[in-house]
Amino acid sequence: MNTKINLITLALLSSCSFGVLAQGYGLADAKTDSVKFDAWECKRCVVETGTTGSISAGIAYNSEDDIYSANAFNSSNEVSGKVDADIRYRGEEGYQANVDAHNLGMDNGRMDIDVGKQGVYNINVNYRTFAHYESNSALSPYQQIGSDYLTLPDNWETAGSSSDMTMLNSSLNPLELSLNRDRYGMGVEYQSESLLTTYVNFQREEKTGTKTTSGSIYNQSMMLAEPVDYTTDILNAGIKLRGDNWFTSLNYTGSVFKNDNSQLGFDSAFNPTFGAQTSGYMSLDPDNEAHTVSLLGQYNLAKTNLSGRLLVGQMTQDQSLTSIGYGYDLPADSIDAKVDITGVTLKATSRLNREWRVSGSYDYNDRDNKTQIQQWTQISINDVTGEAEYNTPYDLTTHRAKLSADYRITQGIKLDAGYDFERDERSYQDREITDENNLWARVKVNSFDKWNMWFKGSFSQRDGSEYQASETSSTEQNALLRRYYLADRDRSQIEARLSHTPLTDLTVDFGVSYSLDDYTDTKIGLTESTDTYYDVNVHYAVNADVSLNAFYNHQTIESEQSGSSSFSVANWQADIEDTIDYIGAGISYRNLMDSRLKLGLDYTYSDSDSTTQVSQGVTGDYGDYFAKVHNLNLYGEYQATDKMSIRVDYQMENYLDNDESNDISADTIWNVVSFGDVDHDYTAHMVMLSMTYRL
Repeated sequence: MNTKINLITLALLSSCSFGVLAQGYGLADAKTDSVKFDAWECKRCVVETGTTGSISAGIAYNSEDDIYSANAFNSSNEVSGKVDADIRYRGEEGYQANVDAHNLGMDNGRMDIDVGKQGVYNINVNYRTFAHYESNSALSPYQQIGSDYLTLPDNWETAGSSSDMTMLNSSLNPLELSLNRDRYGMGVEYQSESLLTTYVNFQREEKTGTKTTSGSIYNQSMMLAEPVDYTTDILNAGIKLRGDNWFTSLNYTGSVFKNDNSQLGFDSAFNPTFGAQTSGYMSLDPDNEAHTVSLLGQYNLAKTNLSGRLLVGQMTQDQSLTSIGYGYDLPADSIDAKVDITGVTLKATSRLNREWRVSGSYDYNDRDNKTQIQQWTQISINDVTGEAEYNTPYDLTTHRAKLSADYRITQGIKLDAGYDFERDERSYQDREITDENNLWARVKVNSFDKWNMWFKGSFSQRDGSEYQASETSSTEQNALLRRYYLADRDRSQIEARLSHTPLTDLTVDFGVSYSLDDYTDTKIGLTESTDTYYDVNVHYAVNADVSLNAFYNHQTIESEQSGSSSFSVANWQADIEDTIDYIGAGISYRNLMDSRLKLGLDYTYSDSDSTTQVSQGVTGDYGDYFAKVHNLNLYGEYQATDKMSIRVDYQMENYLDNDESNDISADTIWNVVSFGDVDHDYTAHMVMLSMTYRL
């Protein structure tokens, strides 16, 4: 009798015992000549080929003159355009291509193009732009902004104070402080039919613009626009091997940074004083390189996962030193800096049973500064001029160990807890060793209908070796001063988050956290700090077409600091309070006008404020900072045809800030020539029209 095999027959035979198979009823003995295997083909597993997706283009108009608004509107131009794309191509035999673009053509945009064959190779080409704008209202008498030497007007008259400079106000010109980055790259990944995968990625970033710096001669200072013309090349390459339950990779990362400006020179706006200097020079960010090689591995057992990483690398810097205006012989033409990096990571996770899981990890990172120590002759404004000083090669070694376990108490209730340890070993510091021990526990509850919640508490304590001033700074510090990142500290923290769904279409989330830092042995420095945070988020789907959302975030950070004006015990106190409020709401209405129109409105408001009160016999405000920002986005999208839609966006930003250090004139401080008032106060508007076409 001929035996016909179907899927059910295969399932039954595969579950038979070895004894049955031994009697001649195994699959190897089955007659499959009449089986129509082609009929088993999945009719629903057809991969569609062709091109799908959408592409859109937009044009925007921005009405504001304050360039700071470009950070919100994504464009510093009065008229700008953009392209968005999400295009997918699928060919036969696994060939595919993707084009993904967002805000391409605007100040912060991106594009990725991927071409390849699924499971074999992929080629990626990408492009990114980033921009940040600080001010276009900064005022400076200097000319040749953007070059490596800043000059004053030919008719400039120096003076002993900025208020006596007769040509200052008439020579002030506005300048722009902004940074722009263009990043582009290419990558290739190849996966062989065996276990091997290789990849190579190259990326270049060009950063240009100007940023704030200052140049000083004796006790006189001029605020300057430092030119930025950086190029950073990054190369990533590696080999990956993968088995059924293991994975390993060997990776290389190299970074080369170059600055087209090695130094910045400037004319002095003041009368010659110290050394009769009429100009000054300062070194800028030096060329440098960094190279690392890492080996990663992972191995999976039945209930245990083991992973590790070994990393070695080196950072070097050999930029020639700036010596113009320095009247002593240099011990070397360059610092010839060299830092070796070593890192080791080990991690294990194991599920003991259905209720228990444990994990542990250890991280070791070592920064070994091998820069040669040289003797340098000091130039300063006090009595140390001419004395010898030595460059300090700071080393840092960090050990981190973590051990945690989680236990499923019952259905919907889970408890996890752990212990974290961190040791930092520093050279040439006031404290060479700091140890931090942290205990924490958290409980997650989702057993209640329509409720999800978790609560966490932790306590950490930092101490270490004997605290003493280092050799490099002992003559300049109060012996009672404690640096906050080295000082003894007790930290207590509690956190909680709750999510409630009282209705099918209504969700409410609430989170809160509080931490207290107590610097137990600090007499001079930061003595106490508290951080309070909470947020509320609500989302409500009124019906199939209308949805509402709203949120509110609040954070308050309070700090207490003690100081001494007599270089002894504390005789003044500073209380600092930073508050941040962030509120927003939005509404979306779809399927209007025969399901062709969608309308939406989003609004956010942020208010940040910082106050400092100093008490030394009497109490007074040290200065107040605030920033208040209203953002509004009103939009409408109309489906003109089955494939084409038109969208209109209206955005508004109302921005107001105040910083006492910025709210001054160019000559307010007698020995400083500043940029003047660079606070912001504006209401900006932008309208964008865009069209989307679906392929």
